Amino acid sequence: MGGLIGLVAERFGLEAGAEVTLEANPGPGERGDAAAWHGEGVSRMSFGAQSLNSSELRRLGRRHRPADVADAVADARGAGIASINLDLLYDIPGQSLDSWRTTLDAAIDLEPDHLSLYALTLDDPDAEGITGPLGDHLPTSRGARQWRGRAVAEQDQDRAAGMYEVAADRLDAGGWRGYEISSWARPGHESRHNLVYWERRPYEAVGPGAHAFDGQSRRWNAARLDGYIAALTPASGVPPGLPPGGAEVIEPEAAASEAIILGLRTDRGVPLDASRRPPLDRELDWALAVELVALTNDDRIVLTTRGRILSNELFARLV
Repeated sequence: MGGLIGLVAERFGLEAGAEVTLEANPGPGERGDAAAWHGEGVSRMSFGAQSLNSSELRRLGRRHRPADVADAVADARGAGIASINLDLLYDIPGQSLDSWRTTLDAAIDLEPDHLSLYALTLDDPDAEGITGPLGDHLPTSRGARQWRGRAVAEQDQDRAAGMYEVAADRLDAGGWRGYEISSWARPGHESRHNLVYWERRPYEAVGPGAHAFDGQSRRWNAARLDGYIAALTPASGVPPGLPPGGAEVIEPEAAASEAIILGLRTDRGVPLDASRRPPLDRELDWALAVELVALTNDDRIVLTTRGRILSNELFARLV
């Protein structure tokens, strides 16, 4: 890890105080040595807790226990990691509103600096056509497909909406900033790399399945590791090349829609005048009428809590 961070600093530059995030599972055999991570420059750790309910973790096929999440947070804090995030899932098959409240309260009691809350998504990447040779996802195994088929039948959109409302109310009352649809932070702990995406700033792609954006086009690396390595370390006598993948240019009209969609994901929203272009203005007027968005005192359009829950409907209209 130290060598990788050093290489990034050498090739790209690394600002003093840069946010260097490491994602890890919280199990004792998976989270690594927090003191060693901190010594190599990691300043933020994100743990895939997913749930703090033992039966839900088993249902998800996770190897860790709720106690492991507490230990992981304590280890990271003791090692001097400046910012700690927990990922949590809701709308898990078999999950109730009460068990979600219990997980949320238990997570808050661990005193992390950031919480990322995601509805369990069971889309089919194979059906979406993104698992081919140049796709950014690996094919889904037969067992995983069978599990997803059973699990999706136990999900409920109304229950998921209720879970989101519970979380928003609980965290807002506790002084957390819901700065993005799925992200809440203590003041000063908003994820900088997340904000890069929502603000359409450039980012680079390194590694299989990674994406890049230069302000005008997006490109991605294919998910397969063997093709990635073969491109960068080819047989003797063959010059290395970029790994397989794909790219797309974002046309001006699509870029305008995208800027509004990404901006609306954040609590800053978008300026009112940025939306005054057909057909975007028509759709945002509709969203105002049905209270999916609100107008702030400084003339910005922001999603309401209801709008966050139903954001996919609005975004589909804005595409």
